[in-house]
Amino acid sequence: MLEKIQEARKRAKPRRFKQSFDLIINLKGVDLTKPENRFSIELLLPAGRGKEQKVAVFADSLVGQAKSSADLVIQKPEIEKLAKDKKKLKKIANEYDWFLAEAPLMPLIGKTWGQVLGPRGKMPKPVPPNVQLKPLIDNLKNSVRLVLKTTPVIMVPVGTEDMQDEAIQKNIEAVLAAVKEKLPKGKQNLRSVYLKLTMGEVVRLDGI
Repeated sequence: MLEKIQEARKRAKPRRFKQSFDLIINLKGVDLTKPENRFSIELLLPAGRGKEQKVAVFADSLVGQAKSSADLVIQKPEIEKLAKDKKKLKKIANEYDWFLAEAPLMPLIGKTWGQVLGPRGKMPKPVPPNVQLKPLIDNLKNSVRLVLKTTPVIMVPVGTEDMQDEAIQKNIEAVLAAVKEKLPKGKQNLRSVYLKLTMGEVVRLDGI
């Protein structure tokens, strides 16, 4: 696999921004009309994401904790206030990668923010009021979403071009293991797997 990672590097021209390694997993024999075959899960990449991700927290009793570790803290009185400004709400939804919320706030968030966060796959992960936020936030900053809904393809970032090849390989292996575990027939449901840098050409990974 290391040779394929190096090949993907060669097939991409240098850019003025940090490119991500994207893994494209094509599936076969999975009936996506059945809800049990669809999934959206978060996976902590063992070698890290390689790119800064932003985490926002809807907080009430955990405001103090949230302010010391989250990129944005939305307190209870602000939830409804911000929801009235659709432009601001969409900006926040696009700017932040992950959302956490104290469990008691979830019904209010669903009613006021659900229409914007839901379609983006960013509905907050509920946390109990007595939880330690920092470890959760640190994990999310190095996590990715594995989403399988209506199309038999999963696309997911597995690192960035400034990471070592071995780190990219470790992340790819973790993603593939997690996907196989969720598929009804595991490895047999994999049609093909490709790797590419953001602006590069695809490279097929064999023997997956």
